Amino acid sequence: MPGVLPAGEPVPADGSLPASARASVAVRGFGVYVHVPFCASRCGYCDFNTYTADELGGGASREGYADAVLAELALAARVLDDIPPARVETVFVGGGTPTLLPADDLARILDAIDRTWGLATDVEVTTEANPESVTPASLKELRAAGYTRISLGMQSAAPGVLAVLDRRHHAGRATAAALEARDAGFDHVNLDLIYGTPGERAEDFAASLDQVVAAGVDHVSAYALIVEDGTRLAARMRRGELPYPDEDVAADRYLAAESTLGAAGFSWYEVSNWARTPAARCRHNLLYWTGGNWWGLGPGAHSHVGGVRWWNVKHPAAYAQRLAAGASPGQAREVLTGDEAHMEDVMLRLRLASGLPLDVLTDAGRAGAARALAEGLLAEPAHAAGRAVLTLRGRLLADAVVRDLLP
Repeated sequence: MPGVLPAGEPVPADGSLPASARASVAVRGFGVYVHVPFCASRCGYCDFNTYTADELGGGASREGYADAVLAELALAARVLDDIPPARVETVFVGGGTPTLLPADDLARILDAIDRTWGLATDVEVTTEANPESVTPASLKELRAAGYTRISLGMQSAAPGVLAVLDRRHHAGRATAAALEARDAGFDHVNLDLIYGTPGERAEDFAASLDQVVAAGVDHVSAYALIVEDGTRLAARMRRGELPYPDEDVAADRYLAAESTLGAAGFSWYEVSNWARTPAARCRHNLLYWTGGNWWGLGPGAHSHVGGVRWWNVKHPAAYAQRLAAGASPGQAREVLTGDEAHMEDVMLRLRLASGLPLDVLTDAGRAGAARALAEGLLAEPAHAAGRAVLTLRGRLLADAVVRDLLP
């Protein structure tokens, strides 16, 4: 089952925010995240806040889910009634498997966000999807509703790797779905890959990369497998049925991704993300990585406004019950201190190709940056221009570089 949410202070019953947080809303870009917690089956590596039909229990259903989300949106509108966002620049519908909801429900949620706060004329609207959860017809419906970007969970092109990960789609379905999305008129299409799965061979990952390139997508995300406690995959490794991931293998896979994607015209803009053009970069994720404001709708969703972060109760039934009673579904929140905000800024911005301004670091942090530069972990031209930008080797050791910059 999904992991435990962090502790924090109580969220007011009406969801109200401190004046200091409210003041930031109208002067910065604003995003909306919508969490859809439903999955047809649970993948062995997944610890996200998701539920299959068997796990859902009573008091919640897919059929009534869109109405619950619209109730939270109405609460959010009341919280920000006198200071609405300047515009909603990005909407990201994640999960779970959002496309298990009818396209009409996803359209209704997007329309309600537009009517509540207004969508920017160039708004980016993303939905995640499993390859087997979409059809050419449903993709056309989503595009007609205003969705501009789709992110498909491919993970691998190797049948054996998909089996270890408990993925339901067959090899080749993800790239077929990507082609269908392009035919449906989606401006941007992403494919997600996972590398370092037990049993994955170098040639398996090379084939996955080749299929991604051949699919003609304009964005690729590639992540090393992380084994989370409480998952079926972790249990199998603990019993000795599967070996644990190898860090050296993961590094080799990352280098292969950089080589293949770079040769195909992709450029990295975040350690785990590559895009063909600047326009293809995921603007919603960039909002996260640069400390922007967003409201997270749905059970377990996290929000951030003006240095205040809060998270909703996790179970869909508890979420719906709170909203039906007219109360915020927020479970707890935290107000970031200056030191906490600085730490997060360094950790996230350093992962970006645009890098981190050296002048935001302490004296000790700048000394750490000088050491990282001498070790070839930071790029010399960028450093001379006043920015800390990871080299390829630095990307492999990004966590270590962060520790140098946050002594």
